[in-house]
Amino acid sequence: MMTAENKIEISKVILAGVDLSENDFEDSFAELQELAKTAGGDILASVTQKRHSIDKNYIFGAGKLAEIKELISNKSADLVIFNNNLSPSQITNLEKVLDCRVIDRTMLILDIFAQRAKTAEGKLQVEAAQLKYLMPRLVGRRSDLSRLAGGIGTRGPGETKLETDRRYIRTRLQKLEEEIKRLEKNRNILRRRRLKNQEKTVAIVGYTNAGKSTLLNALTASDVFEADKLFATLDPTTRRLMLPSGKNILITDTVGFIRDLPHEIVDAFKSTLEEAVIADLILIVADVSDPGCEEKIGVTEATLEEIGATARRIVVYNKTDKTDKRVADGENFLFISAKTGFGLAALKEKIERFFEERFLEINVLFPWDEQSLLATVKKDEIIKIENTDVGAVLTLKVSADNRYLNLWKKYLI
Repeated sequence: MMTAENKIEISKVILAGVDLSENDFEDSFAELQELAKTAGGDILASVTQKRHSIDKNYIFGAGKLAEIKELISNKSADLVIFNNNLSPSQITNLEKVLDCRVIDRTMLILDIFAQRAKTAEGKLQVEAAQLKYLMPRLVGRRSDLSRLAGGIGTRGPGETKLETDRRYIRTRLQKLEEEIKRLEKNRNILRRRRLKNQEKTVAIVGYTNAGKSTLLNALTASDVFEADKLFATLDPTTRRLMLPSGKNILITDTVGFIRDLPHEIVDAFKSTLEEAVIADLILIVADVSDPGCEEKIGVTEATLEEIGATARRIVVYNKTDKTDKRVADGENFLFISAKTGFGLAALKEKIERFFEERFLEINVLFPWDEQSLLATVKKDEIIKIENTDVGAVLTLKVSADNRYLNLWKKYLI
């Protein structure tokens, strides 16, 4: 069966990047290769150059530009992707010199997001992010835009609108943001309902392709799409997870993080990333078989800080089936294989212990003339009820962050 991914137009790509002697350049450039492949690129060649600084007009020096131009001619390339983020003037200058379409790392990531978005909200968020980033790079370049026949960097919900003027783009952005706010309002209603019901929530976060969706499927017997590729899933998915005690919690798989995740993406996807912000517990999933595992955990931690997620975190080292590198589980980390099921029982127990530790057993006296207070108590919080002359004494097991604790404070025994 032919799928949308099978129909992705293949671009003939040359990758380019300036090495400023930073420690992570090789990893970053290798990641660019994976991103280009994910977007549907046929990588013909890679060109890098060590420099003390980036040329403000052309990124590279004249000699390296001539080398790239010759490669474009010899290999019939139709796209050059730079690992560095490019200014509007740099893109214009490079396209004039190379006589070839040029995009940067952020535009590449936005293109992949455009391919992956499935829900209405996801598509709107991607289009908004694309237009915000592309607007200053499109205005005044109508003659160049005739080359945008298709391929990487031209896809997405807004692809047919990219040749329009600044006024149209601003109007379209305003409409997109209004619609996103409307959908966000609906999402917030669901969140408030969960908070009112005091439902316990866990968010699965982590670097892209660490196995988040595979873990969600393994824990909840779901069928969320998963694949061994970057950003295989984009839209957040929430499922119920039954813990060893039989109690249920909500667990959400979120969009994957990546080094230098564009701010346009972070801003556009704030409403979905907030699943991690409001979660009681965050599982950071990491690929333990990846040599850059710890660095990618650092990227994830930094992104969580950026969006304001402060909940306790447990690092879940996934893909132990691909390596022997592991030690005994610790308080805030453990080793699993979502693929084989290794360690999943231990993970469920650790999640349950976390929530158990956050529960308090309290005795509350509700006077008979204030029985309306009983409406603030959930049935599953009640351990015992004893009636007295002055009121009902309830023994409760409640979460330490129960919203009604302050209300009950003066009635505590």
